[in-house]
Amino acid sequence: MNPLQQSWPMPAAPKPIVLIGAGGIAQDAHLPAYRVAGFEVRGVFDLDASRAREVAERWSIPQVYASLDEAFDARDAVFDIAAPAAAHAAIVERVPEGAAVLLQKPFGLDLAQASRLRALCEARRLKAAVNFQLRFAPMMLAVRDALRQGLTGELVDVEVHLNLATPWHLFPHLKADRRVEVVSHSIHYLDLIRALVGEPGGVMARGYTYPGSGLADTRTSAILDYGRTLRCTLSLNHHHDFGRRFQDASFRFEGRDGVLIVKLGALLDYPKGEADELWYCARGGEWMQIALSGAWFPHAFIGTMANVQRYASGEDERLVSDVADAWKTMALVEACYRSEDSPAQPIPASIE
Repeated sequence: MNPLQQSWPMPAAPKPIVLIGAGGIAQDAHLPAYRVAGFEVRGVFDLDASRAREVAERWSIPQVYASLDEAFDARDAVFDIAAPAAAHAAIVERVPEGAAVLLQKPFGLDLAQASRLRALCEARRLKAAVNFQLRFAPMMLAVRDALRQGLTGELVDVEVHLNLATPWHLFPHLKADRRVEVVSHSIHYLDLIRALVGEPGGVMARGYTYPGSGLADTRTSAILDYGRTLRCTLSLNHHHDFGRRFQDASFRFEGRDGVLIVKLGALLDYPKGEADELWYCARGGEWMQIALSGAWFPHAFIGTMANVQRYASGEDERLVSDVADAWKTMALVEACYRSEDSPAQPIPASIE
C-alpha cells in the first residue's frame, strides 16, 4: 500500500486571520488548529466584548475589535466567520468585496438561507468557503486517497453508525431551532459522502425527537439513493447513555476488494473525545490499522483554512467546499427534511 495523504498542503505565505465570533467552536477547534499550524490571528470580534477580551488574552491575540466594521477594516486578511448560522447573512453583507472568507457550517439553517448567502457571496465576489472540515480530517483525507488508489475496488456499501450520548446541554442555542440533528450534525456525513461518492439521486429520511430533551430532531435514519449496487445508510442515535461498552461512532466504506473502517473518536465522550482510528482489510487479507498523523479536532480545521489561504494566493486551483458546493450539501439536507414530511408507504391489506 502506498502512503495515504493525511494533510492539506500549507500556504507558502499565510495571511493573518481575523476571527469573527469567539464562542465554543472558535475556542475548541479554530484557535487550537491555528496555533498548531502557526497561523497568525491578528484580531477578534464578538458581540460579547468581555468574551472577546478573555479569548484574546488566553490565545495571545493582539487586537480586540470594538465593532464589526473595525474588524473588516483589516487589510490583506482572511476573515474566519465563526458565528451562528442565523447571523451569517448580516455579517456577509458587510464583508469587504473580494475578501477571502471561511464561514462556519451550516450554510444557513435551511436551503432558502443558503441560497441568499450564496447570492451575497457571489455579488460581493468573495473567495468564500464553508467550514465542512470533516473532509479535511486526517482519516478522511486518507480514505479519499485510498479510494483514489482503488484499495476497496467498486464501492458497494457506505454506512455511518452513531450510537452514543451527545451532551446537548453544551449547545443551548439549538433549543430554539426547529431543525437540529441533520442540519447541525449529520450534515458533516452527508457532505463527506457527497465529496467522496458523488451526488445521490435522492434520499429517504426520518428524524426523531427524544422525550424530555427539549430539542427537535436528535436521531436520524436515512438512505441515500446511489442505484441498485451501492447501499448508503445513516443510523444516528445521540441518546445511548448506558455506558461506553456499546457506544459507537463509525464510518464503513466497503468495496468488492477491500473495506475501510473509520472510528470518529472525537464524538465519543465529547468534548474530551477518544483517538480517531482508521482500519483497512483487503479481501482475503488481515485487518491492519493505519497510523494517523492527526485528529479530526483540531487538525481538520487546519485543512479548511489552508485551502482558503492557498486559493486566495493562487496556490490551489479551487476551494474544496466553496459556497456553490456547500449549497449542494444544504440541498441534500433540505431533501432529508422534506422526506421526513412524506407519509410512509402503507402496508397492503391484500394482494388486490
